[in-house]
Amino acid sequence: MTAVVRPFLFAWHFLTAIPISRAHHEPASAELAASMAWYSTIGLLIGGILALADLVLAAMFALEVVNVLLVVLLVLLTRGLHQDGLADTLDGLAGGRTPAARLPIMRDPRIGSIGATGLFLSLLLRYAALMALPQAIRLPALVCMPALGRWAMVTVAWRSPYARTEGGLAAPFLAHLSVFHVLGATFVLATALVVGFGLYGALATLGMGIVVALAASAGCRAWFGGITGDTLGATNEVTEILFLLLLPMTLLLR
Repeated sequence: MTAVVRPFLFAWHFLTAIPISRAHHEPASAELAASMAWYSTIGLLIGGILALADLVLAAMFALEVVNVLLVVLLVLLTRGLHQDGLADTLDGLAGGRTPAARLPIMRDPRIGSIGATGLFLSLLLRYAALMALPQAIRLPALVCMPALGRWAMVTVAWRSPYARTEGGLAAPFLAHLSVFHVLGATFVLATALVVGFGLYGALATLGMGIVVALAASAGCRAWFGGITGDTLGATNEVTEILFLLLLPMTLLLR
């Protein structure tokens, strides 16, 4: 039981700002890798919180206000971890011409103009996508969105080498990551997508996610020599936003 509980708790504590246990600490590399099998599950729990908040807030505020509050809630739930990764990744791309030049820029705690602009535009796109969501698919979209983004992180991590030779935040997660962890995360996500959008919607969404993951993996290799914690955060952000933007079009094509 401990072999199951500990990876779940590590995934929860890494991906959210909500502490649920102080008894489990000092994870081994194998446990960090195993925790990634739980990423889709944690994403569904985060999505469930968003969906519940949407139901409550909709009874009190206009849709525009609700969508802003949902974006704020998502950032608070995740400590802005993935938004920070997106901004750092964009700063690295803008400020360096080689992987060796980009990686130190991404470690700079200061945000540059490109990173700030990209972060602002990502929040704006997320808000606009929420506004455009048809009401009939709004709740399943809110539930599945964080799960798809975190599944993409696991998939890209499995396919890619680590960029920093000196190690970093994401390095211990990759040391023992296997196809079985990816399959576990995929099974949970696929089940949720089928329940939320039917078989066609699930296949179309997974197909989109695979394309994004392949593109992210190729981009990380070409631009940074591999992945970092920042590029995984950027992958999550891009995947979630594309999911919200493309989902209505995808379901209309049935």
